[in-house]
Amino acid sequence: MKQSRFFLLIVCAFLCVNVASAAKWKAKHVVLIGLDGWGAYSVEKAEMPTVKKLMADGSYTLKKRSVLPSSSAVNWASMFMGAGPEIHGFTEWGSEKPELPSREISHYGLFPSVWGLFRDANPDAEMGYIYEWGGMKYLAEMQAMNKEVNIAPSESNPRGCTDAAVSYIKESRPAFVGIIFEQPDGVGHGDGHDTPAYYTKLKELDGYIGEIVKAVADAGMLDETIFIVTADHGGINKGHGGKTMQEMETPFIISGKNVKKGYEFTESMMQFDVASTIAYIFNLKQPQVWIGRPMKQVFK
Repeated sequence: MKQSRFFLLIVCAFLCVNVASAAKWKAKHVVLIGLDGWGAYSVEKAEMPTVKKLMADGSYTLKKRSVLPSSSAVNWASMFMGAGPEIHGFTEWGSEKPELPSREISHYGLFPSVWGLFRDANPDAEMGYIYEWGGMKYLAEMQAMNKEVNIAPSESNPRGCTDAAVSYIKESRPAFVGIIFEQPDGVGHGDGHDTPAYYTKLKELDGYIGEIVKAVADAGMLDETIFIVTADHGGINKGHGGKTMQEMETPFIISGKNVKKGYEFTESMMQFDVASTIAYIFNLKQPQVWIGRPMKQVFK
């Protein structure tokens, strides 16, 4: 009998700690949506009603800067890892491992990222990672995920990533999920950035984002969710990696629970500040090796 009571006390204490931790969060759910190759220059001209509603209902900047080179892996890594390539070591567009020794390695065997940080602080929370470009699997702690899905887009299945994300949200109601699209980068390389085809693709992606928002609403999570929509880099002509503002400036849109409405913030934001902002939402202690700063000004 005494053992049973002791066990119940331990369980209750554990639950109380987790409930208290979640109570300090800015929201119970964060949905991070990434569009590869989405330059901030395109936002004004793009037909993206869902994204623009999130902007109107939330806070945003069109001046977030990529790290150099303005390419994919180095910038997704910086976004997740709260630091630049000089520290985390991923330095190229297709990095599968650090070209420079990472300044610090976590028990996951990777430079500390917001994914591992969240898992260590919340071992029982639901967390997922759904992505199209295969290179994304090297930039986050896959073993920390409850759900990890890689669906490469194809002509026969262009909406595979969206369908997987919608199903996961409705079925599992994740506390934290990343949904990373490979486009509009592919169109940027094929047809060119700032072309009719590029804007057609952005319109299509906006529809997918709308479906994700609806899934959150259908799951009964909408009032307790923060959406973040952003990108790794932009582009110019048919490429990226350089130092033009078309390549360097990307949107950062944050909307939902406890976020100011219709607020365009003017403070400097870098790619690695995304991780710090997510850590701030979840009341996570930022590692000393991170250099990112949370965008606290966007919160009520």
